Amino acid sequence: MSSPHDILGHDHHHCTGVSTDLADYFLTRRQMLSRMGMGLGALSLSSLLDPSHLVAAPAAKAVPTGPLSPRPSHFPGKAKAVIHIFAQGAPSHIDTWDPKPGLVRMNGKSIPGGELALGSPFKFSQYGQSGLEVSEVFAKTAAHADDLAVIRSMWTDIPAHEVATVFMNTGSLRIAKPSMGSWLVYGLGTENQNLPGFIALRGGGLPPGGAANYQSAFLPGVFQGTSINTQAPSVPQMIQNIRNTYVNAKEQRRQLDFVHQLNELHAQNLQKDAALETRLESFEVAFRMQAESLDAFDIMKEPESVRAAYGVTAGGRNEQGKQLLIARRLIERGVRCVQVWHTGWDHHQDIETRMRAKAGEIDGPLAALLADLKQRGLLDSTLVIWGGEFGRKPTRDRNSSDSEKAGRDHNARAFSVVMAGGGVKGGTTYGSTDEFGAAAVKDKVHPHDLHATILQCLGLDHTKLTYRFNGRDFRLTDVAGNVIKPILT
Repeated sequence: MSSPHDILGHDHHHCTGVSTDLADYFLTRRQMLSRMGMGLGALSLSSLLDPSHLVAAPAAKAVPTGPLSPRPSHFPGKAKAVIHIFAQGAPSHIDTWDPKPGLVRMNGKSIPGGELALGSPFKFSQYGQSGLEVSEVFAKTAAHADDLAVIRSMWTDIPAHEVATVFMNTGSLRIAKPSMGSWLVYGLGTENQNLPGFIALRGGGLPPGGAANYQSAFLPGVFQGTSINTQAPSVPQMIQNIRNTYVNAKEQRRQLDFVHQLNELHAQNLQKDAALETRLESFEVAFRMQAESLDAFDIMKEPESVRAAYGVTAGGRNEQGKQLLIARRLIERGVRCVQVWHTGWDHHQDIETRMRAKAGEIDGPLAALLADLKQRGLLDSTLVIWGGEFGRKPTRDRNSSDSEKAGRDHNARAFSVVMAGGGVKGGTTYGSTDEFGAAAVKDKVHPHDLHATILQCLGLDHTKLTYRFNGRDFRLTDVAGNVIKPILT
């Protein structure tokens, strides 16, 4: 069993010398009780504060750097980083990646279950040497068909947006658990110590489920995602208060070193304090970010031709293009995981108009991202993921007012996820749904299976990436999950 701070055989804890003179000025409550002859009282207080302190801890394995430093994977992974585009709102698989000609033929007629079929209004065509079938709404992305792996047999547990969104990110329906990005940074660290290892880019407010989607939960707080609102008109507004205009860098460093000294004193007396460690690590990351963050988020430093490909020239401001260009710049600088939030896929009415518009926001930028990564030699080491929290039904939503404005209701039994890049076999489809796309029927894939596969791409065994909490080992895939080997190289 690993200790909470022992990751893949590396202990995060590191100490520096603390002056004994300084130590003499500070007493903890436990020390005060002990020194006043209340040893049993101190023992009781200790057990209340942290029972683990009463048993011998495993010998620490010293490492030269902090908790975000790069660490070896379980085995060589093809991918080194992840860009996860979350299409929140549950996009219809039937209208994007899972063609159903039989449903089109039955349009307007009753199908098993008694509801009226709603055939896709969009044309599907074959693309690339693989002949991958893709809807016209993703025609630009489909130009990279031979790099794409489409999982057509996804299913999940509950078709409720908030619950399913958090589940797709954390693998948990009930208790608060760490997000996938947090697990990745916990397991692998990050290549750039001047930026957070996990960054979530959102266009405005919080997504359904809020910060639970990129939380670290019981993992140390240094592994949680840093949320950035990319709708802010300037980089300083995106990353507020990142520059200290009152104290120079040398003085900030001196202050932080002093605070760390005090923390080491506290650590020697109480052994650990997760909240304090998290706060100090956040101070460190914020201090280091001053040197690089403003540059990383400044897309105006990109050539106009690159910005134009993403749709973010002076004449056109595509929010998703801006996010994906930032994501590429972050990955290029060594950030381990970038999540891009693209909300608004909940199409209960007028799916023909709304789907075309929503897909149009991401289709060009996603195609540009894949081309850009490939041109820079980064696609083979970057795993790109697109998908939502569940799918849609093959029938007309009962709230649709007329056939021309019809939409689709929620469906937990079937949806699609698209992957490309590091470790993925391009030009492939995996699994299938029934004749009308109502349910996954062949090679069904649960979110635990998807998470296991993502970890596999990065060289992590999902059964071994664990963290001991409340007396047992936890993992991203809980107690389930199978790697989808046919889609991997």
